Amino acid sequence: MVITPLEYKVHLCSTKEHPIQDRFVESTKKRIVIKAGRRGGKTKGIAKRAVKRFLKGRRQLYAAPTNTQTDAFWFEVCKALREPIDAGIFKKDETEQFIELTGTKQRIKAKTAWNANTLRGDFADDLYLDEFQLMNEDAWSDVGQPMLLDNNGDAVFAFTPPSLKSEGVSKAKDPRHASKLYQRALTDKTGNWEAVHFTSHDNPFISKDALDIITVDMSLDSYRREIMAEDDEIERSWLVHSNFNETICKIQRFEIPASWDVSSGHDFGSANPAALFVAEAKTPLPPGAPPYMRRGDLVIFREYAPGAGRSIIQHVDTFKELTKGYTVVRRAGGNRTTEDETRQGYAAYGWPIIVPLLDKVKAQVDRVISLEESNRIYVFSDLVFLLSQISNCLWLLDKDNKPTNEIANEKSYHLLAALRYLMTFFNVEAVNSGLRSRQTSIY
Repeated sequence: MVITPLEYKVHLCSTKEHPIQDRFVESTKKRIVIKAGRRGGKTKGIAKRAVKRFLKGRRQLYAAPTNTQTDAFWFEVCKALREPIDAGIFKKDETEQFIELTGTKQRIKAKTAWNANTLRGDFADDLYLDEFQLMNEDAWSDVGQPMLLDNNGDAVFAFTPPSLKSEGVSKAKDPRHASKLYQRALTDKTGNWEAVHFTSHDNPFISKDALDIITVDMSLDSYRREIMAEDDEIERSWLVHSNFNETICKIQRFEIPASWDVSSGHDFGSANPAALFVAEAKTPLPPGAPPYMRRGDLVIFREYAPGAGRSIIQHVDTFKELTKGYTVVRRAGGNRTTEDETRQGYAAYGWPIIVPLLDKVKAQVDRVISLEESNRIYVFSDLVFLLSQISNCLWLLDKDNKPTNEIANEKSYHLLAALRYLMTFFNVEAVNSGLRSRQTSIY
């Protein structure tokens, strides 16, 4: 049974004042990728598209990583369909957030999902993955795409270009996977894909004054990404960690043997403290370790970025829990000249931290890069915060877009700071020989 607006009024706002939104609401392409600014109208547009297609008898599934996003979609579809719902034509379940025509497969549902496992257990004629940049790629590749095969269904992906502000909630392995999908749609020659781009300013239904106020204190990068929805293609030479070989050195988690020495790197700060925990490989390798791993290779197996609101003693308690059962041979971090008092505070609670061997940021980074060039630093694939920072950390560009020796927004990369502090105690020659640097203090 198909219900039309002629029988019961469906309350959908006109898209005529927002022509770009209208473009993807009415699109007949099999795959649509929407890159839009915050409050640009992408979720409301998706709700309109879902209601229109639901009324044609199609099964709709909307997924987003957070309840906030699914609630926004759910509000729009419930508002649009309130008359046929009140009349008993459609059944609405507030708990499971679905509306359906009883006895049929005609349904519209909202659910939180951020990876393959959380998306499983359903099927659809139309699948919507909103805030796709925050989802793990397997949500689409392992579950979303196969669920559409039986009905030759359609898919819509919507996202705002990612930045460091989103890294804490992102489940993505590659922080730029949504942007890459957009580029694929933009260059598609098959006719099956459509790329749609619009900014926050393109939404005629939000206050321009409010938008102006919001953007005053934004950095240029945040404004470009979150308001203008611009996501520049990054040249490899701009990336600080371009020599990190993801294919080889991003590895699946395995059990770190108790016999492997462990070190920790620390970046201080009341608002954004961070720490990394690194194990030095020994042979024979344990089950699950890559067979090509060598004695002395460095495996980053834990990350710590709790945000504000924790005391030194709470940090130390967590550090001890994360390293329980291991011998911690080194703890290093902080600025050599200005953070001795903080180091003393950690020592007072049984976690002594020593100063880095090198003082200058560039020298510290060069040490990390040299180890990456030799494929000596490995990162477990579930350390999403660190991997995000590795993927996003750029050299500061000059007026001709040439990289300088300074890191853009260097103070934002707290885990990378912890890494470079610690890596001053390692060099390629020492690691190649399976020996850590002799210039160290062991506690």
